[in-house]
Amino acid sequence: MLLHKSKSLTFFTPELVPNSGAVFLDTGISAGFPSPAEDFKEERISLDRELIKNKEATFFAKVSGQSMIGAGLDDNDLLVIDRSLEPSHNKIAVCFLDGEFTVKRLKVDAEGVWLQPENPNYPIIRITDANDFVIWGIVTNVIKKVY
Repeated sequence: MLLHKSKSLTFFTPELVPNSGAVFLDTGISAGFPSPAEDFKEERISLDRELIKNKEATFFAKVSGQSMIGAGLDDNDLLVIDRSLEPSHNKIAVCFLDGEFTVKRLKVDAEGVWLQPENPNYPIIRITDANDFVIWGIVTNVIKKVY
């Protein structure tokens, strides 16, 4: 379900489906030589259970832009965001800044709070009392399309 769309993020709420899950091959996938097929142990895995620890506080958002490519967050990646986690130094956070949502790495020290992009083409943002600023949630996972 679509909640909100801004320039840099599009938010969705997760829909947990009971008894859902895909087949999970508990063998480890070799990036080298193939493993014999008879070694596969099959069970079911739910990405909801793996990625969502607190359903009421978890949201998804699609990334729009390139400011976090150095952290592995690319345009159209799907972020899993947990609003129940405490923000802290070096966490990747979704923030509401002056009327817009953005995703950046938090830099916190005795002198203040900065939002650090992971792309040298974007400026570091120093948060001041003049900003309308809220740390909205902490990014816990990123889901990528590889095709």
